[in-house]
Amino acid sequence: MPKFAVFVSASADSEGGKLPSTQELTDMTAYNEELVKAGIMLAGEGLKSSSKGARLNFSADGASKPEYGPFGLDNLIAGYWLWKLDSLEQAIEWASKIPFKEGRVEIRQVMSEEDFGPALTEELKKKEEELRKQTGSS
Repeated sequence: MPKFAVFVSASADSEGGKLPSTQELTDMTAYNEELVKAGIMLAGEGLKSSSKGARLNFSADGASKPEYGPFGLDNLIAGYWLWKLDSLEQAIEWASKIPFKEGRVEIRQVMSEEDFGPALTEELKKKEEELRKQTGSS
């Protein structure tokens, strides 16, 4: 069954450190309970503002250089879910029920072994499986 990452876009409020109200947290908890009861939600978390984070920019030689936040609002996320569903359409249906008054989410399907084709050798598949067992992920 495919997995989908649902990214909650950051806003001026989330980047400014404004926390949700008790009612907003109550509504989101009820929504998350629905996802869990339906067997959809694998993970989900809110993220602190970009002022508490960093980016690494990699150059052609593989070297990396950290850049510390805050960053502009373009392409920032304030939270995410990881869902297991049959289709993008189902993910859209569930995402349409998120108890937001305004905002934006982006839904992206997680790549599977088949997506990597022959570059993912049997040896690499075995190593990935071992790592999943060690981390408790599936």
